[in-house]
Order: sequence, then structure tokens, then C-alpha cells
Amino acid sequence: MAEFRMPSLGADMEAGTLVEWLKAPGDIITRGDIIAVIETQKGAIEIEVFESGELTELLVKPGTTVPVGTPIAVINSGEPETEVEHPQVVLPKIPPPQAASTPSPEPEMPPYRTVKVSPAARRLASERKVDITKIAGTGPGGAIISKDVIANVSIQPRGLDLAEMRKAIAAAMARSKREIPHYYLSHTVDLTQASEWLVQTNADRLPAERLLMGALFLKATALAIAQRTGFNGHFTDGAFQPSGPVHTGVAISIRGGGLVSPALRDTNTLTLDNLMVKMRDLVNRARQGRLRSSEITDATVTISSLGERGVERLYGVIYPPQVALVGFGRVTRKPVVVGDAVLPRPTVVVTLAADHRVSDGQAGARLLADIDTLLQKPETL
Repeated sequence: MAEFRMPSLGADMEAGTLVEWLKAPGDIITRGDIIAVIETQKGAIEIEVFESGELTELLVKPGTTVPVGTPIAVINSGEPETEVEHPQVVLPKIPPPQAASTPSPEPEMPPYRTVKVSPAARRLASERKVDITKIAGTGPGGAIISKDVIANVSIQPRGLDLAEMRKAIAAAMARSKREIPHYYLSHTVDLTQASEWLVQTNADRLPAERLLMGALFLKATALAIAQRTGFNGHFTDGAFQPSGPVHTGVAISIRGGGLVSPALRDTNTLTLDNLMVKMRDLVNRARQGRLRSSEITDATVTISSLGERGVERLYGVIYPPQVALVGFGRVTRKPVVVGDAVLPRPTVVVTLAADHRVSDGQAGARLLADIDTLLQKPETL
């Protein structure tokens, strides 16, 4: 037997609220399955399991707030036992509606009497004024659960308290500046080659299939980071733990305020087209409140950009336990000396915030130079 505990989903998360179980006792679960929805200061997060087996017991009821590390379920990772050995296990499905007093339901019967819906999803549908009769349920027995309602709305994520999110961000950043000896560097990159290649590549594509300059920034940075291991990993328990894979945390602004930086896994191995698809999906789910726990915790380095806000230069604060943040400003046309001529060129300022316990300015300068070199050959990204 193994205990499944309330996970830590942020540098300063102390507790989480169980919103809903998506699996029931007796269910066979596989590594990566979504087992529950947890409410944190950054909104509702879908929680994954990292071992396979039989879910034998739920220890915490929905609506309960428990500290990080508290056991919330029990998983039997051995051979699943038979139903004869577990006659008491019952799937907690929502009871079916009571039979009507007439031979067939009346046409005007309220929707909630004919639709299987979890209590949490019912409350959410009521708050968001969503017609649940038009939603397909993905829960046990086809029941509608919270994530089904979330998938059918395009407004602020469920339960997202922007004031609480701001508190969480402030706490993490205060810890970062208190504990991490930051150093900062900046470098201006000529984007002529990248811009021309991007125009040619997108010329015959539909709008939904076109690449953005941001995809080139992500891929070039991930490739450079993969070769400069002192910027990729976590500083924990007084020592740096480098990471082999490059999981870039992509800073995403939430409508109405707030910020999350979910991980785009193995960024350095993705093709630009695949990276673009995954980036669009990540942004969409972040703004719908449908991020997974691994996306919150797995980032090994963060990439941020405020170029769309007109900012030319961004100096970030490292998100602990990471050790670096790369920032991109707005692409601007500036005079650049090319040979003996001064020509207008598209440029971007790339900045680095890094942890002096792990790297130094010379290593940081080489990292920024590597990013520059990669952006000069966009066809190789």
C-alpha cells in the first residue's frame, strides 16, 4: 500500500483544498491519470498520480483543506485484489433520479432531475449560468464533473481568487529575493534572419498554423539551456540539482490579473510546429483553470516576455527553486551597424536573471551569446 499525499504545487504553498475526486475506490489507475482537483491560491489544479495500482481508499472529503504532505488517499500498487476480497468497496456514483410518478418524465422536468452531475459541478454550473443539459459528462457513469463545466466556459477560471494569487506570487518573489543572490545581464539580438525566415515560412499557411516569433525564442533558449546545465534545474537543500530535460516554465498572464508559469516539457526536443501547438494549448488551459499538477511543479527554467505590452527590456525575479529566468522584450526596429553601413533592423533585448550560487556572469554571457547564435539560423531550430 502507498499513501497519496497532498502535493506541493508552489514554492510557498502550505495547504490545498480538495474540490473533487475524479476517481473512486476500486478504480484501477495508471501513472499520469488525473485523480482529483485541488484548489490553491493559483486556482484549480488537476492532480496526477505517479504510480499505478488500485485506488483503495479516499481519506479526505471534498471541501476539506489539508496541509501539504497530508495523506489523502491510499493506492495498492501491487496486484489488484478481487471483488470477493473487497465486498465493501462501492463506487461513489451520484444516485440516479427518483422514478417519476407518471409512466414517463414530464417534458418540463428540471434539468438537474435528469442529468448526472457532481455537487461541485452543479455549484459551478449554477455560478457560471451554464446549461448542464448541453454538456457531455466524463465522470463515473457519464456524470458531469467540474472539468466538464470548465471546458464549456471561456470566463475566469473556477475559484480563482486574484487577490490570493497576488499574495502567493508576492510570497514566492519575496522568498526569491531574500534567498537567491541574483545577477542580471542583457544582450541585444539582431532578428533580421529570424524575421525573414518567419515571413517565408508563414506565407502559405492558414492563420491557425502560423508560427510566432515567441516559438523561436522558446526553442532557441531551450537549446542553449540544454548545453549550459548551470541554468537548468533546482537549488534545494543547499545544493544545485541539474536537470537533464529542459522543461521551460512559460509565463502566462491571467485575464483580470495574475500570473502562472506552467511547464512546457522537453522544449528543446520539440519541432517548432509541435512547440507552437503545445504553447497554444498551455495558454488556453491556463486561462480556463485546467492546468495539471506536473505542469505547475516540473519547470526547470522560466522564460518570460512582456513584448506584447510594449516593454523593451524585462528583468525578472527567479522562481524558486529554479536558478534562472530568461526574458524577452518587444521586437523593435533600431539602427544597427552592418559592415560600413547603418541600417534599420528588427532587434530584441534578451535578459538573464541567474542565481550566483550556481553560475556567474561569464557563464551567463555565454548563454545569451548562444541564444543569439541560434536565432541567426532559424531554419535549424
